[in-house]
This record gives sequence, structure tokens and C-alpha cells, in this order.
Amino acid sequence: MASYFTDLAQQYIDGEWRPGSGSWDIIDLNPYDGEKLASITTATVDEVDRAYRAAARAQKDWAAANPYARRAVLEKALRLVEEREQEITEVIIAELGGTHTKAGFELHLAKEFLRESVHLALRPEGRILPSPVDGKENRVYRVPVGVVGVISPFNFPFLLSLKSVAPALALGNGVVLKPHQDTPIAGGTLIAKIFEDAGLSAGVLNVVVTDIAEIGDAFLEHPVPKVISFTGSDKVGRHVATVCASHFKRTVLELGGNSALVVLDDADPDYAVDAAVFSRYVHQGQVCMAANRVLVDRSIAEEFSEKFAAKVRTLKVGDPSDPGTVIGPVINSIQANALSSVVEQALAEGATALVRGSIRGNLVEPSVLTGLPADSSLLRQEVFGPVAFIIPFDGDEEAVRIVNDTPYGLSGAVHTADIERGVAFAQRIDTGMFHVNDGTVHDEPIVPFGGEKHSGLGRLNGETTVDAFTTVKWISVQHGRSRFPF
Repeated sequence: MASYFTDLAQQYIDGEWRPGSGSWDIIDLNPYDGEKLASITTATVDEVDRAYRAAARAQKDWAAANPYARRAVLEKALRLVEEREQEITEVIIAELGGTHTKAGFELHLAKEFLRESVHLALRPEGRILPSPVDGKENRVYRVPVGVVGVISPFNFPFLLSLKSVAPALALGNGVVLKPHQDTPIAGGTLIAKIFEDAGLSAGVLNVVVTDIAEIGDAFLEHPVPKVISFTGSDKVGRHVATVCASHFKRTVLELGGNSALVVLDDADPDYAVDAAVFSRYVHQGQVCMAANRVLVDRSIAEEFSEKFAAKVRTLKVGDPSDPGTVIGPVINSIQANALSSVVEQALAEGATALVRGSIRGNLVEPSVLTGLPADSSLLRQEVFGPVAFIIPFDGDEEAVRIVNDTPYGLSGAVHTADIERGVAFAQRIDTGMFHVNDGTVHDEPIVPFGGEKHSGLGRLNGETTVDAFTTVKWISVQHGRSRFPF
């Protein structure tokens, strides 16, 4: 693993590993113990330009290649991930504080998405459509957009980079990837190394490790990329959408959430507790789909709350390299301090702490709060960490109103003994995804993934990924002679 943080602490542009030439270094730190993992000099605007130009040049031959040849590269990349699973796990633990459970979850999904990308290489199909004009043949071709810019987050960097990079490549595009500065290896150069070793042609995939303090909006404004795929906060997503729209670029925006897990009066409380604890505290709650809010019918709220708090108290907090650890560190001190402020605000507004965790460095112990005023701003925002709000409600109508009372609409879940009651409830929630008798955190390669409202624009996975990273072109052929009016 150490060699990854040494050998891959560079830019990867046009098939070459090279240092950046920016004015400062990004210091890659272990969020648990503060150990310096790597130091990477930032990429400049000029290097971003070189990366995009390289992708544009290389993409033409890559798109023209036999789709079976593209598929072979994706197959090799999948085999390399499988062979290097232990080393990748160690990178996830060290660089982002992921536990063994979290690393296993991320790698399992990453492999599933690579398997789907293998099939995507052969997925695009053309069509011949009828015409009202005699002798005319309408051919509709599905073609790559050209070059895709990908900006990935810190929480699931390996998975969420691959989720855009792999299908974009499979469909014949060039890619420039900018990982989050807190996870430049797991979310960036590690992926470049895998595809390099898989035989991907130089220039097709490029990775620039940099920051807006160095490059401003150059990654978004550059004339080469036709699509920008961004995963991150809604605040930054709004900026990405605005800049891209002004340059006539398409965007795929996977943004934040404020998901609710709802427990109806006929639910199995023990099962609902298990689902809710996982949904709130997986990867320290740093998951866009995490259940920020746990809504419970008042008739079972006391029983549920006691069991929920009891289970939360058993969650081991500490070193993510310890296989027994459930909650490791949040990504940095900024996040830890923000979570401390959330708890303090909730208590100041009158909430009761059923569990109140302490904060030691970047280790944020779990908290469980109830009794928060209905008009609290905390109930309408994304809380990216291990803090749960339990909210009692009276009947399904009130539950629907509370769940929808947020600017977000990403995921959610409802628990009930009556499946059709659960489906009917789910249909009334303004979200892109909702789950009956399960957790809120799910992603599958062929099912459309995305949100409503401030949770994003567009969808990924399966056919929606084909739509995201390709475009259609109409070519008509006139057999015989057309007649013109003049």
C-alpha cells in the first residue's frame, strides 16, 4: 500500500506520470491519526488544458476501435481490481478513514459497476426509422459525446469515480478525472493506474489532482468536455450547473440528500432499528443517501427509540484498521467541527440527547437526538455525519408531509407489515429513490440512480448512463431523387 501513496502521488496526463507545476502542494493525510500519506503538487490551468487536449486526441481512435476491444480493456480492469482488492482496501482505510465493512461495501459495488461497464461497451444500438418521404431512409446513430469531465467526492471516491469513468470509457469517450483533494489516490490516480495496466491507450483517461484555488473554473469552462459528471454538495452542484449551462455543456449532478427512514405503526420495530442504524451510521454517516431523519409512528416511538439508542451505544468507534470498528473518523476537522455545531444547535433549540457522543480529533461518536422543534433548520439540511434525529408522527399523512418538508429528494425508506401500504407511501414522496422494508443506502448497476429537487439532475446506471455519456445523430439517405418546391 505504501507504494501507492509514493508512486501515484502525481498527475497522470497523456499516458505520463508527472509532477504538477502549481504553486502549492495538496497534503494527503490519514484522517484517523494525521499521518502524512502523500504530497502532490497541484495541476495548473495549463495542465488541465493538456489533459483535456490529450483526451480529445486519443478519443477519436478509442471511439473508432472495435467495441469488443474496448470491452477487453474493461474486463482486464475488473480482473486487476479483484487481484488488488487487499491493497485497495488498505488505501480506503488509510486515506478516507473507511472501516473494513465500508471498504468491502465500496469494493463490492465498484466491481459490480465495472461488470456492467463491460456490457455497456456493446450496448449502444442504432435505429432505422420510417419516413413520410418516399425512398427516404432515416438512420439514428448513438455516438459518444467525445470527452467527459468527472469530479468525484471524498466519501466513496473509488466507487463514485469508477461509476462515471468506466461507463464513459466503455461507450467510447475520453475522460479527465478530478478527484477530491482529500482522496486523490483512492478517487483518482489509483484508477488511472488500473486502466493503464489494463492496456488503455495513452491519453484516453487523464487524472488531474488540483483545487479551485489553483485553477478556478477552468475544469468546467474548458471547451473540450461536452459533459461534466459531478458528485458532491448541492451548493457546489448549483455552481457547476450554472457554469456549464453558460457554456452549453450537459451535466449529470449527483448531489446531497436529507433522507428519511419511516417506521409505520405496523412495522417490525427490531428490524426497523437494524435498518435505521445502518442507514444513518454507515461510513460515519458520510453518505448522501444516509437516513438523517428517522420518523416513527407515535404509537411505537418509545419502544423504537429505546432500542435504537441501545444499539447505537454498542457501535465501536475508533481505528478504522481494526476489523471491529464500526465508526471511524470523519474526513477532516472541518467536518468534525461542523457536526459539533449541529449537536450544540439542536440542544440549544430544545432537543433531548438520547445518546450524546464526544468528539476526539476527527473521531465523532454517534449522537441520537429527539424532540427537535418542527421548524428547526436542522431537519431540512443535510447532516454529513453520525447524528440521528428521531421524529415521532401521528399517522401516515403527517409522515408524508414531514418527509417531503425538505429541499432534498434523493432516497428514503419505509417499514410496514403491509407491502402495498409501503409502496403507496413511497409513491407520495418526492424522491428519485425509495425503498420498502429496507435501508436508505442502496445502489445497483442497472437501476436508475439520482434525485429530485436539490438532490441533483439526471440519472446514472444502466440505460440512463448510456443516455448521459452518448448523444444521437440522425443521418438520412434519399434513395432516388427528392422533389423540391423550387
